[in-house]
Amino acid sequence: QVQLVESGGGLVQAGGSLRLSCAASGRTFGSYRMGWFRQAPGKEREFAAGINRGGVNTYYADSVKGRFTISRDNVKNTMSLQMDSLKPEDTAIYYCAATQALRASDAISAGVYDYWGLGTQVTVSS
Repeated sequence: QVQLVESGGGLVQAGGSLRLSCAASGRTFGSYRMGWFRQAPGKEREFAAGINRGGVNTYYADSVKGRFTISRDNVKNTMSLQMDSLKPEDTAIYYCAATQALRASDAISAGVYDYWGLGTQVTVSS
């Protein structure tokens, strides 16, 4: 079992940067593929970025590609999302999540994730 806690959200102006962190408890963090999802008011939760178990392969939604960078540290049991060139449409609650899905193509769906954090609010002003 994994418990996830996000931090690092806040209010930033358009064009600015934020770095989100996800701290995981449990000894099996490295056995999970991890992801960041986000949910804006009135919208469904959507995939933003994912990373494989070893931290070598990463994948992104088209809306954040080139601006966001996901990374993980399996020794410290942490995952991060560096968000640059933020836009007002990036405003959302951001969640980290863990899945045992084997393929990246499966891991873009929220339904395959087994564990979720409570989320951290990111607000980008124009």
